[in-house]
Amino acid sequence: MRNLLQNINGDKAIWAIAALLALFSFLPVYSASSNLVYVVGNGTTAGHLIKHALLLFLGFGIIYGVHKIPTHFFKGLSLIAMPIIIVLLVFVLAQGTTSGETNASRWIRLPLVGFGFQPSNLAAVVLMIYVARYLSKIREIKVTFKESILPLWLPVFLVVVLILPANFSTAGIIFSMVLMLCFLGGYPLKYLLGIVGTGIGCLTLFVLIAKAAPNLFPNRVDTWMSRIDSFSNPEDTEANYQIEKAKIAIATGGVMGKGAGKSVQKNFLPQSSSDFIYAIIVEEYGLIGGFALMFFYLFLLFRIVVVANGCSTIFSKLLVLGVGLPIVFQALINMAVAVELFPVTGQNLPLISSGGTSSWMTCLAIGIILSASNKNTAQTKESTVDIDESNPLEVLSGQL
Repeated sequence: MRNLLQNINGDKAIWAIAALLALFSFLPVYSASSNLVYVVGNGTTAGHLIKHALLLFLGFGIIYGVHKIPTHFFKGLSLIAMPIIIVLLVFVLAQGTTSGETNASRWIRLPLVGFGFQPSNLAAVVLMIYVARYLSKIREIKVTFKESILPLWLPVFLVVVLILPANFSTAGIIFSMVLMLCFLGGYPLKYLLGIVGTGIGCLTLFVLIAKAAPNLFPNRVDTWMSRIDSFSNPEDTEANYQIEKAKIAIATGGVMGKGAGKSVQKNFLPQSSSDFIYAIIVEEYGLIGGFALMFFYLFLLFRIVVVANGCSTIFSKLLVLGVGLPIVFQALINMAVAVELFPVTGQNLPLISSGGTSSWMTCLAIGIILSASNKNTAQTKESTVDIDESNPLEVLSGQL
């Protein structure tokens, strides 16, 4: 154990935040899993806790392994991974249709281990690395919009379009984060405004086609529309069942909370161990617990900015912001949904909610941030090595 701790490098504050969030998650996940056991009839509370522990153990293994990889390696890895991601997204989109609130087009069932894998979560991380690589490449040169269509916007368009039919919230977050990263990376604002307009037009066209021909391809347009209608019409209590139960949980939690494991609404609130776990946390630990959890995510945001500011290259700065900001953004969206500041999205609370793929991809992103903050894997100045970034093998082997 001592040797393991000695081999841990990178920003110690980020390590501490990730560890504290993961350790704390055992309490609300164990408490909320009673809904799955006694209401849904799925497994045992101990079984769900062991599964959660296993997923987090593997997740921290991902953090440890990734944080040892020199940051410049991710340039080539993103080029190699992008075609694989596109193929996986096409595969999951083609394999299933919607069934109630569950969409078979989101998941790939992994053989042997029995876990479901959601390629859209991996696509989000890979795409942000890919965009950071491109922006760092054009940082010192002036490019036209036409020159950036194929290398930048075509991959972004493919990923967002392939995720959109099954998961609008994830597609929206990815698109928003790409736009934000491009803005931070100095991409011309007039081009970004054009992309925003094009995106809105494409989304409108997609919704119109889906409504006109609902059986043409699997989609969840009706689910999105009902969630937006429910958010704009809070009087419709039947459609707002989840939100109403979440608000009751938060209201009855008070300042100090009812205490660990004493939540009542966990037995009535669907997705209490994943999408709405923040409401259960506030019910059990009060506003103090809810604000403390928010503080840790905001402190993580602060450390992400500090790490990015301390990086020596444009790529590593954009990389840290590209994979780090979505973690905090997703956490704030999850909390906003629980208090009815945002429509229901289905986004988990990073490192807290139960779930495999989302936790692993959060851990992957944290590992990348730690790699950039790790002085032992600090990369050589990009300007000192002549590397052809169009060749991923050269990128991987360069600067060793």
